[in-house]
Amino acid sequence: MFEIGDIAPDFTLKETFDTSVTLSDYRGKQNVLLFFHPFSYTDVCEGEICEIRDESGLERDDLEIINVACDAWPIRQSYKDHLKANGRFVADFWPHGEVSKAYGVFDEEWGTCMRGTYLIDMEGKIANQVVNMGIMDRRDQSVYLDWLS
Repeated sequence: MFEIGDIAPDFTLKETFDTSVTLSDYRGKQNVLLFFHPFSYTDVCEGEICEIRDESGLERDDLEIINVACDAWPIRQSYKDHLKANGRFVADFWPHGEVSKAYGVFDEEWGTCMRGTYLIDMEGKIANQVVNMGIMDRRDQSVYLDWLS
């Protein structure tokens, strides 16, 4: 895990066929809630994403939500549409799990990322984090609003 105040590892991940998301593009513009989850179309992941979608306190001009999983980008976009979710849904698909590994949430046995959430401030630093490496263990997402207050 990172120390609070560490510079968050930069990345560029595919969002659609012709768009990508680069973390450093948000510096000086918005905070980022970087949200890793194991698999699309699974109960625990869906519940967590819907909690974020339904939390009006996370709908802020100074915050972008970036949702990361190791699925391919077409699956990510289909999943976002299915859930009517907010934020950006990006694919840590190839090189497989490279960004998840940089953030310390990739599980080699499962071949995917686990549950990690990072609040990255406008300077690109880790302001808060919660990591849960249990594939079926939900995060306590109530802390996100506390982080932003």
